[in-house]
Amino acid sequence: MKIEKLLKRYRIEDGKHFQLKDHDPGDTHGLKSGNKNEARELLTNGVQELARLQDILAAQDRWAVLLIFQAMDAAGKDGTIKHVMSGVNPQGVQVTSFKAPSSEEQDHDFLWRTMKHLPERGDIGIFNRSYYEEVLIVRVHRELLEKEKLPASLLTKHIWRERFEDINAVERYLSRNGVAVVKFFLNVSKKEQKRRFMERLDRPEKNWKFSTADVAERERWDDYQKAYEDMIQNTATENAPWYVVPADNKWFTRLVVAAAIVDELKSLKLSYPKLDDQQKAELEAARKQLTAE
Repeated sequence: MKIEKLLKRYRIEDGKHFQLKDHDPGDTHGLKSGNKNEARELLTNGVQELARLQDILAAQDRWAVLLIFQAMDAAGKDGTIKHVMSGVNPQGVQVTSFKAPSSEEQDHDFLWRTMKHLPERGDIGIFNRSYYEEVLIVRVHRELLEKEKLPASLLTKHIWRERFEDINAVERYLSRNGVAVVKFFLNVSKKEQKRRFMERLDRPEKNWKFSTADVAERERWDDYQKAYEDMIQNTATENAPWYVVPADNKWFTRLVVAAAIVDELKSLKLSYPKLDDQQKAELEAARKQLTAE
């Protein structure tokens, strides 16, 4: 399998003509269920390469990487993060999950709560949901916008376009300051979501994952699909691309995400720091001291 061709199929850098209906949630790039062993091997290789590159990322200490995951409920965000990041050094990864905003967060601008969790140089930061909720759930549930205490004069019909502009500006700023931004929309079908919901209901060990609110949100499926489509159309850029990842088959979802992260790290042309003459002399002196013991 040509990984580069695989990624190109799902990477969106210009959303002008993007339409969600053109992206099949069940797509596996021609791989069948019988090819799962090949996919697992590719995922294992990807995880190993990710661990190698993360080590260089930390040593070089120049770049930070921000991975953003957005999806409908039961699309597999948690499992994808768990499997893809299974081989990395946990000291260099910070996962932040954003749920309903607190009263303190609602007293600030919509980007405030996420900006506090940006990764340091040398680290990988993962946002499980993100500031994009502000153009998704807040758009579908307009009453949530009222709770953000914005001046009435700012609550115009242009607010979503303005938020897209703000997000693009922030992501451009981050890319210019050494933070590589990669965004994943895990594209699950309504049919597969129902199957996973039923599994959570039928299996006692998965009951805790189910919330009655999930069913209520499912009733707004079409509204969410339109919001996601508009989001990608307006925020897919070269410096902060979206990957629209088929999510009906978890093994394939994880393969694509792992390959995309590795591809991003490789594009940074990372390298271990090179020592100057003084530092080399200090190492040689330390070697001699240890040898003499």
